[in-house]
Amino acid sequence: MRLLAICAITTVLTVPATARADGASPLSDLVDAAAQRLQVADDVAAVKWQTGGAIEDPSRVGQQLDKVAADATGAELDSDYVRRIFADQIAATEAAEHYRFAQWKLDPAAAPAAAPELAASRARIDGFNQAMLAQIGRRWELLHSPACAAELREATRTVSDARQLDEFYRQALSSATKDYCAG
Repeated sequence: MRLLAICAITTVLTVPATARADGASPLSDLVDAAAQRLQVADDVAAVKWQTGGAIEDPSRVGQQLDKVAADATGAELDSDYVRRIFADQIAATEAAEHYRFAQWKLDPAAAPAAAPELAASRARIDGFNQAMLAQIGRRWELLHSPACAAELREATRTVSDARQLDEFYRQALSSATKDYCAG
């Protein structure tokens, strides 16, 4: 457990710089963490492809949602809102894994020859979860304001361009962030 915590902290500290430009939306850091978390789906899909593992893992999903909800409560945030945000993120991540599986089924030569350890990918996900939760806390008022939708559109566009997301990942990011604006 201690090793996972160290890995999660190290991951957050060593992830690539955020895709935030000067004058970008105040939601850019949150959306960027969501985009980076979403991109871990490629590594997780590679592991599951090689091991024959199922894409859906209801036990892991339940653990993740319970953890972020408990962390939200500890941070005095609405745990139902946070749970909904992360449920969207997980659904988009599962869609990305299905997308990769479909690509590899149609073109087996494109399937990865090697994959990172699942524990390492999960530690990265846990780190991004904490980064996202911190950003939700920092941007709580904006996320519940009438200005949220415009700021979210700008942040999504900026992050998608900076990370050079393809059309699928742009759609997945939009799905992952669709419930951010609660106000």
